[in-house]
Amino acid sequence: MDFRHTVKPFILDNFLFTSDGSALDDRASLIRGGIVDSTGVLELIEFLEETYGIRVAAEEMVPANFDSVDTICAFLSRKLAA
Repeated sequence: MDFRHTVKPFILDNFLFTSDGSALDDRASLIRGGIVDSTGVLELIEFLEETYGIRVAAEEMVPANFDSVDTICAFLSRKLAA
């Protein structure tokens, strides 16, 4: 399943205020790039939980899982396969 069609538009709309997909490289660091802060990560997690019916455990709330569109999609793939 390709999660990019929901994850990337959410980030573009809510943090970059654009619908231009070229504004964000899928590998770009959302945290180091200043696109999301800790509150933004929580907003993103809430969106993912509601959209995909998952629960993100506290120990999963790490930059390795939420630092880019690519890492978020990989996290969702692992989470939904479990």
